[in-house]
Amino acid sequence: MQGLHLTADLTHCQCEPIWLTDSARLMDRCLFEVDAAGLQTVSQLSHTFPSTHHGPGGVTATVLLAESHLCVHTWPEQAGVTLDVYVCNFGADHSAKAHALMNAMIGLFAPDQVVQHALQRGAVTSAKCS
Repeated sequence: MQGLHLTADLTHCQCEPIWLTDSARLMDRCLFEVDAAGLQTVSQLSHTFPSTHHGPGGVTATVLLAESHLCVHTWPEQAGVTLDVYVCNFGADHSAKAHALMNAMIGLFAPDQVVQHALQRGAVTSAKCS
C-alpha cells in the first residue's frame, strides 16, 4: 500500500468557466490527461451539482486508475478547484506520472494561487497494484 498522494487547492481560476461547470467536457479532459501522463483508466464517474443563488453548480469528476485515482471538485461561484491524485507505487514508481497529471490539471484551470501537498503513504507490502 505504498504510494504518493498529491493534493492541490486552486483559487482565482482564470480558465474558461465551462471547465468548472460542464461535467462531460471536464471528464473528457481528465481522461485525456490521465492517458497523456501514462496512467491507465479503469472507470469514471462525474456529477454536476445544481445551480444555487450563489451561481452555477460545480462538478465532481473521479477517474479510477489501475494505479489509484484522480478526483476533481469545482466551485465555479468561487473560481476554485481541489485536485487529488493518488498513485500506488508497489509494482513500479508512478510518482513522475502523478506529478505530470497534477501539473496538467493545474494548467487547465489557470489558478492565480495554488497550495499543494505531497504525502508518501504506506510501506511496501505484498499487495497488488499496477
